[in-house]
Amino acid sequence: MFNQLGVIGCGLMGGSFALAAKRAGLVKRVIGYSKSPSTTELAKRLGVIDVAAESALLAVAGSDVVIIAVPVAATEATFKAIRHLVEPHVLFMDVGSTKRDVVDTARRVLKERVGAFVPAHPIAGKESAGVQHADATLYAGRQVILTPLPQTVPELVQRATDVWSAVGAQVLKMTPENHDAAFAAVSHLPHLLAFAYFSAIINQPSGRDFLSLAGPGFRDFTRIAASDPAVWRDILLANREEVLKQTQRFRHSLDALEHVVRAGNAQALEDLIRTAAEGRGGWQIGNPRGSSGK
Repeated sequence: MFNQLGVIGCGLMGGSFALAAKRAGLVKRVIGYSKSPSTTELAKRLGVIDVAAESALLAVAGSDVVIIAVPVAATEATFKAIRHLVEPHVLFMDVGSTKRDVVDTARRVLKERVGAFVPAHPIAGKESAGVQHADATLYAGRQVILTPLPQTVPELVQRATDVWSAVGAQVLKMTPENHDAAFAAVSHLPHLLAFAYFSAIINQPSGRDFLSLAGPGFRDFTRIAASDPAVWRDILLANREEVLKQTQRFRHSLDALEHVVRAGNAQALEDLIRTAAEGRGGWQIGNPRGSSGK
């Protein structure tokens, strides 16, 4: 058990971690800071945190575990605000959706103190942001990716693994580079496509009329287009190199489909669809080889 959890960023992710840690009996007290005082006050009223801190540094003071749940673009400013209290006996984690930029920032700002930082990415969330949507079960049954640095204290990596496991998550480890390449493909590109596709619909002269006819398939396909704009602006820019590699791959695949449709080649079109359908039919979350994979 930790004596005190410091939460920097009392929104959905940070708030959910606080609630999950409380429910699991991991912490005695939670102190939280957000840029907006109204957010920390709401978090306190909702029982997400016990004490509202006036600064990020004060949220760290006296804490033996700290979760940094700010937009990835705010990571550098946050590290600069707290670096004087980053000590090797305190576990520091983030929840950012990109890792290479966060790790580079940590090295540059924290310098010799970087060993206390265990970069983390929980594969969880909601379209609705804000502490009012915080959920103690948000991370249960979800994967959490840790991307420790060579300098990261091994004991803290184990402690981070234990913490995430205690709130019900499945913990995996990989390099920041492999993480960003993978999530450009399975998370960042799908969001980019959802934004582009929905925009293409509503910007047509009859787009609003078309939407009135849309059913469950359209709803499911476009669900992530309702995601937080500021959050996804930062993610897509932070991982732009890998995202743009994936857009090129997608464009190649779309071109192939367009080509056979334009040519009226029914067999080639069916073959391309079958390849995708069989691949999707045999896939399960967390199992890249499909339902029968080992």
